[in-house]
Amino acid sequence: MKKGRIFSGMRPTGRLHLGNLMGALANWVKLQDDYECFYAVVDWHALTTGYEDTSMLRQNVREVVMDYVAAGVDPERSTVFRQSDVKEHAELHLLLSMITSLGWLERCPTYKEQLQQLSGRDITTYGFLGYPVLMAADILAYRASSVPVGEDQLPHLELAREIARRFNYLYGTVFPEPQAILNDVPVLLGTDGRKMSKSYGNTIQIASTPQEVRTAVQSMITDPARIRKTDPGHPEVCTVFGYYKAFAPELAAVRENECRNAEIGCVACKRQLADVIIDYLTPVWERRRTLETDPGALDDILDRGAARARSVAAATLAEVREAMKI
Repeated sequence: MKKGRIFSGMRPTGRLHLGNLMGALANWVKLQDDYECFYAVVDWHALTTGYEDTSMLRQNVREVVMDYVAAGVDPERSTVFRQSDVKEHAELHLLLSMITSLGWLERCPTYKEQLQQLSGRDITTYGFLGYPVLMAADILAYRASSVPVGEDQLPHLELAREIARRFNYLYGTVFPEPQAILNDVPVLLGTDGRKMSKSYGNTIQIASTPQEVRTAVQSMITDPARIRKTDPGHPEVCTVFGYYKAFAPELAAVRENECRNAEIGCVACKRQLADVIIDYLTPVWERRRTLETDPGALDDILDRGAARARSVAAATLAEVREAMKI
């Protein structure tokens, strides 16, 4: 028996990186064993900040699906689909927007943060403000019982829960209030020690080559106070150590001890980390190459996923219309 139903998704803004892999995908793969999983590529969400240039949107969707499957998401066990192939998301977004307080959206912390971070772009749009309502529609269309999220997404999930409560109060109970499943893997920083982001150019892509991995790892920021190999290190401030904890927790304690006692230099530590990451990614690369050489298989995954997702979302929308007397 499955424990419940899960929905999650990622925006197709380009190939996914190791932060996506360890922060979400690795958890998605584990959840397949216990939950009925719906994993979407949320292409409408990509328009909330990238509406000016959509030239790469379709290709980016395919890249993200390949990264999903390469990471271990199994289309035979999980429903993998493109958000825009299921029009019920848009209809539910419209209906939920009618009962969502403007104040809820304006108080959302990520709304204010992104307005500041993307101040050079015109994102003062209805679509950007209403992004959390579309996210709620994504989740509630499948009446998901749980949603795997990072801590930064908790305010959005709480808003989805609030919208579900308000709908159920007004029209009768249709939606469960989805619970969060937090990932226990620490957040991976970018190679420069900042948040990993494509806009910073500090990522390592899932689809990187072995040489690209080695080059990126060698550029990682380490303990700034450790000038010589004989100086004791402070792994808690080292980007490299964070990657050891994520990719090889069994080695992390060893590396921590060696670093603190100046028994290993940063160059050797990075070289060994690159080997660890390459070993981890090798089966991922093999699965991705299979899809890259068979575009028809990718189309089949999206077609089958969309059909399955539409059937579930359509049943939900039928109940929503009945409850609202539409």
